Amino acid sequence: MEEPRKVLQVSGLHVKVKAEQGMLSLIQDIHFDLKSGQVLGLVGESGSGKTVTCNSLLQLLDRKNTIVEGSIQLNGRELNGLKAEEMRRIRGKEIAFIMQNPMSAFTPVYTIGMQFIETIRTHTMLTKKQAIELAVTSMEDVNLPDPPKLMNLYPFQLSGGMLQRVMIAISMCLRPSVVIADEPTTALDVVNQLQVLRQLDRLRLEYGTSIMLISHDLGVISELADEVAVMQHGQIVEQANVFKLFDHPQHAYTKKLLNARPAFPLQQLNRESV
Repeated sequence: MEEPRKVLQVSGLHVKVKAEQGMLSLIQDIHFDLKSGQVLGLVGESGSGKTVTCNSLLQLLDRKNTIVEGSIQLNGRELNGLKAEEMRRIRGKEIAFIMQNPMSAFTPVYTIGMQFIETIRTHTMLTKKQAIELAVTSMEDVNLPDPPKLMNLYPFQLSGGMLQRVMIAISMCLRPSVVIADEPTTALDVVNQLQVLRQLDRLRLEYGTSIMLISHDLGVISELADEVAVMQHGQIVEQANVFKLFDHPQHAYTKKLLNARPAFPLQQLNRESV
């Protein structure tokens, strides 16, 4: 069986930020590969460096106050050091981003349709009519009700779960090689969490998209990830297959995270199973 190709290769990633006391390291010595159709879970407590890692991959860090060292290769092309204009052409089309807070991902004064169509036409040669058709089809694909009506609504008129699915629809419609999902199920109820996870899983199964899933929720990670990287103090302290890591964690910090998971008392589980 042919080995899946490596879509994203990160080597020796080191991010420093300028501060009054000098240069401070935010993340250091980050190495990982993301293969076609693979889901890599990135876990760790707040402040461990997950979001900084994500923003450095997307080249979204403030270039005046941060220094990004190391290699970030997407389909063999080096991203680190690319000019902002070149990176804008790549971001959204070849590497997509699903933000933690769906409301902050949309401009409140423009309709969903206007923002969806602008994204499509920025990265393709489609006409406005074709872009509208693609937007409607993409929203139907993530089970959003009445997409033509949604196109005319403003972000505040949609629930958090619906906005999250609109973001996934935008990501799916351009068939990116990689999707970075930063806490995509935060603040969603259980039903919407399940729908978002199903759409992410469908994205990788149908289109071979690689997904980097950042989450505090170890249940979400165990449900979707193939491999898990654990971050602490800006470094990856353990990385392994999801089953191996959950069943046989090696690092003390990984064990601490797993032990912090809420557990139901045995008696309660027995009552519910009756």
